[in-house]
Amino acid sequence: MPGMGVQLSTKKSLSLAAFCSDTKQMKLFLLFAIFFGDTVSALEEPKYQVIDKNSNFEIRHYDEYLVAEVTLDGDFKSSGNQAFRILAGYIFGANQASEKMAMTAPVESQLTSSEKMAMTAPVLSINDASEHIYRFVMEKKFTLDTLPIPDDKRIRLLKVEPRYMAVKEFSGRWSEKNYKKSEQELLVNLNNNNIRVMGAPIFARYNAPFVPWFMRRNEVMVEISWRN
Repeated sequence: MPGMGVQLSTKKSLSLAAFCSDTKQMKLFLLFAIFFGDTVSALEEPKYQVIDKNSNFEIRHYDEYLVAEVTLDGDFKSSGNQAFRILAGYIFGANQASEKMAMTAPVESQLTSSEKMAMTAPVLSINDASEHIYRFVMEKKFTLDTLPIPDDKRIRLLKVEPRYMAVKEFSGRWSEKNYKKSEQELLVNLNNNNIRVMGAPIFARYNAPFVPWFMRRNEVMVEISWRN
């Protein structure tokens, strides 16, 4: 890219320490690397197996994985901006070990579990909420015992147990309207297929804000009751 001053896609032996001589440079480089993983390195995701799929959604079984999460008041947009700063700070070294960690995908967000979910046949509707949970997935090399302790006491380190998820992929902007449209389509399709929902839907984002909206990979996911 013009003006970058370094060819990111050539030598694997490129020294990150040499390139990232200060904190700002480190953050800019990592943000670039996070969301253009094919250019720099592969981006870790939670391990899953596709169990079933159709033209509207697919069923996945996820292995357990670790997350750093924070719960914040605020609307869809403002809480997301604040959560990213908090969680990004943690993986960039705002922890008791001052350890820098790689970002994985996706960034997850959902309404708090205290939200009431009501079946209004044939649609499962989610009431408006003022609290949102945001999660960064942790690298597979860590355990709960080896993850650095966050400096920010609002961050919780948790294990997500194995589960079945119904997933609908969509592209486009990260607007609440776009997300809610896909969420509603997924919930209607699950209801039409007599698949029981177990929790609040999750909005999963896999790209950076500067990725063109039509190239973004977004997903709406929800835990389900499923038997093979």
